[in-house]
Amino acid sequence: MNNKIDQIASEVKTCQRCALYKNAIQGVPGEGNPEARVFFIGEGPGQEEDKQGRPFVGQAGKFLEEMLGLIGWKREDVFIGNIVKHRPPGNRDPLPEEIDACWPYLDAQLEAIKPKLIVLLGRHAMYRFLPSDFRISKEHGKIFRRQGKFITPLYHPAAALYHGGLRQTLIQDFKKLPKMLAKIDSLATGG
Repeated sequence: MNNKIDQIASEVKTCQRCALYKNAIQGVPGEGNPEARVFFIGEGPGQEEDKQGRPFVGQAGKFLEEMLGLIGWKREDVFIGNIVKHRPPGNRDPLPEEIDACWPYLDAQLEAIKPKLIVLLGRHAMYRFLPSDFRISKEHGKIFRRQGKFITPLYHPAAALYHGGLRQTLIQDFKKLPKMLAKIDSLATGG
């Protein structure tokens, strides 16, 4: 890890910017390759993530790793984080003020890593980056450019676990990611 990512992780572990820390075991700063070309952003830590202090380690995390494997990527190749850094009580949706309180950490991680592609897992992540009138059911698997960043929203892996019909959709969207990255590289080199 580079010093900036370590510093952010240290700050998240002791964060008290919003009330989420009161019911959580620990902050979950995110993890992965500090020079990742792809940054996955979920909604918030679940119960298992709260226990281990690592993102996407429960059932949704296992499915995420399975999908990464389908496209020849490993967890260590990417960076994985969340919109909020502490578990919302009862796995409820994060509140707007909680998302706002955590934003400086995520923004600093994105600035330090400078990924080529940001993959938004779920609607809460999507709404932080894309217009609120967007619907994940319509926009998933598409690539957008916002403020110089390439972004694609996908269904959250947990949604595919709870709604089996989304599993194949999410797999198909994942299979588009290497092509998106190649296209971004091509644009960067003027190809």
